[in-house]
Amino acid sequence: MTVNRNVDVDVEVLVAGAGPTGLALGIDLARRGVRALVVERQDRLSPGARGTGLQPRTQEVYDDLGVLPAVRAAGGPYPPMATWQDGRKTDVFEMVERVAPTPHTPYADTLMIPQWRHLELLHGRLAELGGAVAFGTELTAIGQDAAGVTAELNSAADGTTRTVRAAYLVGADGGRSVVRRHLGVPMSGPDLPPGAALLADLRIDGLDRDHWHRFPQPHGGFVMLLPLAGTDHFQCMAAVSADTPDTSPEAVRATVAAHTHLTAGQIREVLWTSVFRPRAGMAERFRDGRIFLAGDAAHIHSPAGGQGLNTSVQDAYNLGWKLGQVLRHGAPDALLDTYGTERLPVAAGILETSTRLHRSGSWRRGRELHQLTLHYRESPLTAEHRDGLAPDALRAGDRAPDAPCATPSGAPFRLFDAFRGPHFTLLAIGDTELPRPADEWPAHVHTYRIGGHTPDLTDPESHAQQAYGPGLFLIRPDGYVTVAATEPGPVAAELGRHFPSVTAGGRPARMPRAEVR
Repeated sequence: MTVNRNVDVDVEVLVAGAGPTGLALGIDLARRGVRALVVERQDRLSPGARGTGLQPRTQEVYDDLGVLPAVRAAGGPYPPMATWQDGRKTDVFEMVERVAPTPHTPYADTLMIPQWRHLELLHGRLAELGGAVAFGTELTAIGQDAAGVTAELNSAADGTTRTVRAAYLVGADGGRSVVRRHLGVPMSGPDLPPGAALLADLRIDGLDRDHWHRFPQPHGGFVMLLPLAGTDHFQCMAAVSADTPDTSPEAVRATVAAHTHLTAGQIREVLWTSVFRPRAGMAERFRDGRIFLAGDAAHIHSPAGGQGLNTSVQDAYNLGWKLGQVLRHGAPDALLDTYGTERLPVAAGILETSTRLHRSGSWRRGRELHQLTLHYRESPLTAEHRDGLAPDALRAGDRAPDAPCATPSGAPFRLFDAFRGPHFTLLAIGDTELPRPADEWPAHVHTYRIGGHTPDLTDPESHAQQAYGPGLFLIRPDGYVTVAATEPGPVAAELGRHFPSVTAGGRPARMPRAEVR
């Protein structure tokens, strides 16, 4: 990488924005040994509950990134929705459908966690891995050439400017993205009904924490008060008639008192306030040379259905492993083109869903929002080499499901335990011949034979067999099946594409099996 003489900092990936997208990407890059710098214009993590829902697929991502236990400990389920009229509850229903876990889907329900706490946990995990965020640091200028990106960063603390040289830049800097504006990438999307909503985090007396409280208004609009898991706070969303809601503590108390049975005095503390105006749109492209757009910088969603934050985290998860392959394992830069190829259709579909929910006025949220059925079947990275599959069979490009297995000694071992980490995973189910790669591949590919004569894992209740069927299944680092085959050749070819720096020199050997502890 060419470095200018006046460069103060030299990194491999510069990430603009320390929201969920930027922090998740920072975590993924850190565990791959990629030198990344995350910069954030604000002097701290964003306050406020904001987006509170983590869908099951995002929980699977966090299982892999090592943050899920802390997130689940800090969060909880959404309570039933209670509708109020004239100071009494008139209806109670489950707004968020409750779904029982299965052997293939261990995280089945949407998890509620305030976004400020969510960010703290992501930031803590990044620090554990040796990463850091430069707070109070604004991206003021960007230039790119064939060898990399040069960016100017201004420090709010002392007003100094420094220059950073990076191989790649990722704009994860929100809906008003400086990076996107610099690139001149257009964003377009559907029109949502105009309006504004008051958001606030409150401490309230005299309101139970067993329900999500909704107060419809006679002439339209509503006030909703959600008890936030793991805190003594309520999140308030007030969609009332004011075009520009007053966010002062006194005005917030008055608004809640005017539209509910609560008094202003029962609003014990106003912790944070903001004004929300619904927007929807998607960038025309997610890559421009060595610069990428991710999260809200790439697509903005209505909050209906809790899709925006989750889609953003999965942008990071898709891009992180590909940057790692290019920067650490010699994969061609063209691999990074598949970020947009794969994520643009996903973002477009989710944008359509969230917009439809926003316009419908429906309050019920079901499992179709869990993002577990999103797939990359049409991706250039996907290869299905099996014939005669049933219509509902797992295919290359699908999410790789979990399954409870066991070690030969009988100890429980889930497939998610096998997938966890920055590596590829090869599942050989049944007596299937394994590929014969270069000796160095096993460091980056963990192989498990399930069943057969000499298994690494047993399948006592046939859950793995039911989920996958017999054959070879190469699982990408982001948990999707990239190759499904009955012969080893396609798997070896795909590994060669992702690890071109590993040659086949020396004697070929069977791929050693992963050690199962």
